Amino acid sequence: MNSKNTCCSSGPKLIFACSGAADVGEITDRAARKMTKEGAGKMFCMAGIGGRVEPIMKATASAGRILALDGCGLDCVKHSLEKAGVKDYVHLRVTDLGMEKGSSPATNDRIDQVCQKAIVRMNP
Repeated sequence: MNSKNTCCSSGPKLIFACSGAADVGEITDRAARKMTKEGAGKMFCMAGIGGRVEPIMKATASAGRILALDGCGLDCVKHSLEKAGVKDYVHLRVTDLGMEKGSSPATNDRIDQVCQKAIVRMNP
């Protein structure tokens, strides 16, 4: 997949979330689902990127904007997208917002905080 300039693309805004086993992964998952429900973008299948599933790869290539939501510093979403050839994306890490892995239950306030930061990053 080639890097592209998405500022002028009319494709969908796709959101890839960590959805990991830790609390910060749950926060990213729930934030992505909330953003989808509210129309800020569309949560998309991270496992499909890892598996290089052709329809998911094609849809990702035509995205107008891509948001990579990672829970912690392992940056699994970021690394998975890059290994799949996706270079043009916006990245947000939950632990950079002051939430600590293992000590940050997925409360509505935390989910809202991630959504607000993510929407700002997706809409420069």
